[in-house]
Amino acid sequence: MVFDSMSSGRPFQVGFNANESIVEQRARIAHEQAEKAEHRQAELAELSSSRNAPGERIRLWEKMHGLPLPRSPNHNLLDVIAAATALDISQVQEEQRLRREG
Repeated sequence: MVFDSMSSGRPFQVGFNANESIVEQRARIAHEQAEKAEHRQAELAELSSSRNAPGERIRLWEKMHGLPLPRSPNHNLLDVIAAATALDISQVQEEQRLRREG
């Protein structure tokens, strides 16, 4: 059994299973890939959802990418985070400030 590295950590089967025919294996793998793609799309939608506060969007981005919010207010990655989360750079910098003070 292998663990899905795309964030959920859910186990899924990969490759040959003696109890499945080739057709069943292909169908299972296609289904698993479709589920992963659907889950990824839902995560991406949450990143830019106005229902989520800026801090939550940034935490979601950090979780998806396995990277922390840079500490420098001029770091190049801030533009990437702002674009991915549909935030202004000033909102990302405000989250940096809140974290420094908190």
